[in-house]
Amino acid sequence: MPVHLPLPVAEQLHPVAGVRLGIAQAGVRKANRDDVTVVLLEAGAVVSAVFTTNRFCAAPVQVCRTHLSTHADAVRALVINTGNANAGTGALGLERALQVSGALAQQLGVAGAQVLPFSTGVIMEQLPADRIVSALPAALADAQANHWLRAARAIMTTDTQPKAASRQVLIDGHLITVTGMAKGAGMIRPNMATMLGFIATDAAIAPATLQSLCREVADQSFNRVTVDGDTSTNDSFVLMATQCSGLPTIDALDTPQGQALQAAVLAVAQELAHAMVRDGEGATKFITVQVRGGQTQDECLKVAYAIAHSPLVKTAFFASDPNLGRILAAVGYAGILDLDQSLIELYLDEVHVATRGGRHPDYAEADGARVMAQAEIKVTVDLGRGTYADTVWTCDFSHDYVTINADYRS
Repeated sequence: MPVHLPLPVAEQLHPVAGVRLGIAQAGVRKANRDDVTVVLLEAGAVVSAVFTTNRFCAAPVQVCRTHLSTHADAVRALVINTGNANAGTGALGLERALQVSGALAQQLGVAGAQVLPFSTGVIMEQLPADRIVSALPAALADAQANHWLRAARAIMTTDTQPKAASRQVLIDGHLITVTGMAKGAGMIRPNMATMLGFIATDAAIAPATLQSLCREVADQSFNRVTVDGDTSTNDSFVLMATQCSGLPTIDALDTPQGQALQAAVLAVAQELAHAMVRDGEGATKFITVQVRGGQTQDECLKVAYAIAHSPLVKTAFFASDPNLGRILAAVGYAGILDLDQSLIELYLDEVHVATRGGRHPDYAEADGARVMAQAEIKVTVDLGRGTYADTVWTCDFSHDYVTINADYRS
């Protein structure tokens, strides 16, 4: 069961002017399920994206990068399928990604490069492009501005529930809407996670500023979550600005207007990112790992990820076993060569577990066990080296994680 993750409510997902979403069934992997989504954008929208750092990236990622390099300010549609990742599929995979995006472009009467394809699902199986193409007319006929929740369901793979979020903010008298959806529950690791994320706003924003916003938001949300340390082949985060709100164009993030928009977009992105961890495959605990007192932000992240990725730490959290020396061990192998263990402080929520590199004299294992039994836990490590800090969100490893991934293709 997801960890304290409420189901999105369709009525609370505000439509974004200039965006319509349509859903259809193509039988990509399973019959009788929604598995194809189209996102339609009004002319004039600007699109930015960040993608997986996995060098074995999927065919749709390669196609999107090419299309965005020439048509970021002219994208008219996205087409998303679940059930098949179209990764590890060679030249034929590229052909089929282009076949799908080209077919949608033809039906919309736009250039092929104005459509971005996205896929998620099983790797190293050829995409059933013909089936997806056959479903496109139904998806187009279904397109409505209020279909965010249905679309969030249609892009799911091992997710147990859809992930969608929405915010509205008043900027210079204009009500600005930000709404998004995402999928992801396993193979989650930063840069990016095994995720697809799509956020739209009706704000007007310059293309270069949108790209900066996209990267900054990704770094503070999707690039700060991890379930199992694996980096997927298909990870994509797309930020769309339709320019339909009437607010004058935002051309810098360091203005009051830019900061207000960034705060709204970041709030949606972090809610989606946290939802992926809370719905992590087999997760029973939501864990915040904060590392402070670093000389650089990078070394804070190294320590945070060492803790968040450790199978021994994650299984101890699942068992509610305060075997907290595992956390100190992870700090030690994180890669800080001149780390002084005598300066390290460790907290579990408010419980001071270790001081100056050793067990705190007032620490009682019963206090650690009490915190470990909670569904939400915060780990804080102070390195005592400087003023930098950063935070990563993760979950535990349960028996169900193994079961879900062992049975993934069945």
